[in-house]
Amino acid sequence: MADRIVEWIEKNQARLTELSDGVWSVPETALKEHASAKLLVEALAAAGFQMETGVAGMPTAFVASYGSGRPVIGILGEYDALPGLSAAAEPVHRPLVPGGPGHGCGHNLLGVAGIGAAMAVKEAIAAGELKGTVRYYGCPAEETLTGKVFMVRDGLFEDVDIALTWHPASVNSINLGSDQAMNSAKFRFFGRTAHAAGDPWNGRSALDAVELMNIGANYLREHIIQEGRVHYCITNGGLAPNIVPAEAEVWYYVRAPRRFQVEDIYNRLLKIAEGAAMMTETHYEVEFLTGCYNTLQNTVLCDVMYEKMTAAGAPPFDAADRKFAESISQTFPDRQKAMAVSRYGPETAKLLLEKPLCDIIIPPWGKGTVSGGSTDVADVSWVVPTGQFSTACNALGTAGHSWQYAAAAGMSIGHKGMLLAAKVLGTTAAELMRRPDLVVKAQAEFRQKTADEPYKSPLPAGLKPPLR
Repeated sequence: MADRIVEWIEKNQARLTELSDGVWSVPETALKEHASAKLLVEALAAAGFQMETGVAGMPTAFVASYGSGRPVIGILGEYDALPGLSAAAEPVHRPLVPGGPGHGCGHNLLGVAGIGAAMAVKEAIAAGELKGTVRYYGCPAEETLTGKVFMVRDGLFEDVDIALTWHPASVNSINLGSDQAMNSAKFRFFGRTAHAAGDPWNGRSALDAVELMNIGANYLREHIIQEGRVHYCITNGGLAPNIVPAEAEVWYYVRAPRRFQVEDIYNRLLKIAEGAAMMTETHYEVEFLTGCYNTLQNTVLCDVMYEKMTAAGAPPFDAADRKFAESISQTFPDRQKAMAVSRYGPETAKLLLEKPLCDIIIPPWGKGTVSGGSTDVADVSWVVPTGQFSTACNALGTAGHSWQYAAAAGMSIGHKGMLLAAKVLGTTAAELMRRPDLVVKAQAEFRQKTADEPYKSPLPAGLKPPLR
């Protein structure tokens, strides 16, 4: 069965690469992925999948299904880009659109690998070799931690038995650790304008309120758990220096290893906002954008994925790929690569330091750790047993959310990592359909991990996706 999946992906690698490059060439930020989603929807519809578009109140979200009955295997796809990371597929920084978005997280690869896997499994179902349903979830706005959280809230995963996903990275491996839970909210303050020099006493500065809130938040950092994170950016600071700002806005992320810890820190931040408004005689409103949980990796699924990755082997990087990676690594700050590979242990780190690209399969790592970032995959993992892995799609040491990441995502290094990911996803899904005992074991582990803390959507009742 694995041979059929792998054979289909290899036979169609040019088609998948073209689709990935199509998404890479039209980078679109969160909830604006109209051209990207259209490319993916058309490809799946042409392959015979039943399509449902515009789900969970998001025009760029969709679900594609093929087959019938159980198990229902969901494969998660993403395709949003990041602002300001436009880059040509070259080892020097040359923005294709100055200041424009780019795939600095490789989501063009992420989405298409899942499609390749779903299509390969579909062919096996159509041939009568597998029984069950394969379902591809087109998930927008991962970068703002929006898409999957709203899709979970609207019940789109209620009948799914297993969820599988992956992410482009610098290594071929499985991270058994977790990610941070998070809240995202904007705080808008409203005051009164006046001449900033002529009669400032008549004004009430919304910007002062924002700055006082930020000061309070910075003092709060000393009194939260060590692993917590509070970070912000001022999105509106007024219009001119000689006008007391009547409106100002600051956007906050609050992160922590567990959901209840985020809620505790966030509630304290709300009090700081209230205090800032009182001090400046302004008033304020809060726009809660989204929130997410911490990730639960399912070890049963990770074991299957690791087995399939080992069987498939590392991406077949060639001399041109290595030359590209060596050139682009020259743009990294000193010790960036060394710090990046140190997480895999001293022996593996020593081996990787001698290579421009990861051409080995690294054993699963990170159990018990929590990364600094967040992902909306986490919310899926709290309602469905979920497995996730990474493949090497860029030079070792490449920083996340960087132009170097975007450059590699548009050339052969990214393509080869993507094709490996498609094989791992496809062969894992096939194994789960062939062996229902693995599905039962994965679900038992999931129930054990969530028994004492059932999932509750972090979104306030009635909240709609932030489409504007």
